[in-house]
Amino acid sequence: MSESPFTDVTAEVFDGRPCQLGEGPLWHPERQTLYWVDLLNCRLMAKTEAGAELAWDLGEMPSAIGWIDAEQLLVACESGLNLFNVESGEKTLLRALEPELPGNRSNDGRADPWGGFWIGTMGKNGEEGAGNLYRWYRGELRRLDTGLTVPNGLCFDRERRLAYYADSAANTVYKVSLDAQTGWPESSRQVHLDLTDGALTPDGAVADSQGNMWTSLWDGECTQCYSPDGVELGALKAPIIRTTCPAFGGRDFTDLYVTTAAVGLEDAPDAPVANGVTLVYRNAVKGQAEPAVTL
Repeated sequence: MSESPFTDVTAEVFDGRPCQLGEGPLWHPERQTLYWVDLLNCRLMAKTEAGAELAWDLGEMPSAIGWIDAEQLLVACESGLNLFNVESGEKTLLRALEPELPGNRSNDGRADPWGGFWIGTMGKNGEEGAGNLYRWYRGELRRLDTGLTVPNGLCFDRERRLAYYADSAANTVYKVSLDAQTGWPESSRQVHLDLTDGALTPDGAVADSQGNMWTSLWDGECTQCYSPDGVELGALKAPIIRTTCPAFGGRDFTDLYVTTAAVGLEDAPDAPVANGVTLVYRNAVKGQAEPAVTL
C-alpha cells in the first residue's frame, strides 16, 4: 500500500492534563471549544481555542457528549442522558438509561445527522454481552442492538445511509443501513471490519468529509483510517499506547483531536508525553462539524 499524505503528520499535546480514561471528544462549532470526559474521574473537561482550561466534577461517570446549542450539551452519564449548561455548570437528567440495570453504565455515543443521539451501554466490569445500543430521537429512547460487550466507535457515513459501531471486545466494526428520512435502522447489523486477525481493538471513531472512518485503536498507538469499503488507508501515529477517541475541530475542521488513557499504565520517568493527555494533529485531514442534538 502506498503511503498516504497524512501518515507524516505529527501529534502535538493539545491539553496536558492526564485523564485516567479520556473519551468522547467533541468540538463545539459555536463556542470554538473542545469538550471531552475523564470517565473514571467523573470529570467533564474543556479547552477553548484561546487556551482556557476548564473542568467540572459531574459526580458520576460521563462517557459521551453532544451539543445542543451555544450553552447546552447533552452528556451521557451513568444515570442517563443529561443536559449540561456550560455557563452555569448545572446538570439536569433528561432521560434515564437502563435504571433497571445498575451494573451497567453508558459508553461511547455520538449525534447523528438527523439530530438524534446514539449511545451504547456496557457492564461496569466489562461483563460479556451485558451491553446494549440505543438511539434517542425526538423524545424516544429505542434499543437498537443487544448482547454487546464494549460498544464503541459510533459514527455515520457522508451519504446518511449507514451507521457504524464497534464491539471492542470482539475486535469488530459493524454497520447498519438507515432510513434516509428518519435515521432509524432498516437492517440488522453486518460486519464492516473484522480486525480479529490483527488483534486490533477499535475504540472511538469519527468520519471525515470524504466518508473515511478514523478509528482510535486501544493499545494500538494510533488512529487508523479506513475507506467506506473497508480498505485501510493509513494511520496517524501517537506517542501514547492507549488512544481512545478522535474528533475533528478547529475553525476549518482540519485538526484531529484524540483522547488517550492512563489507566493501567505507568509513565516512564523520562517519557516525553504523559499517558492520558489529549493530542491534536494539525492540518491532518478535512473533517466536518458534528450535528447538533435536537430536543
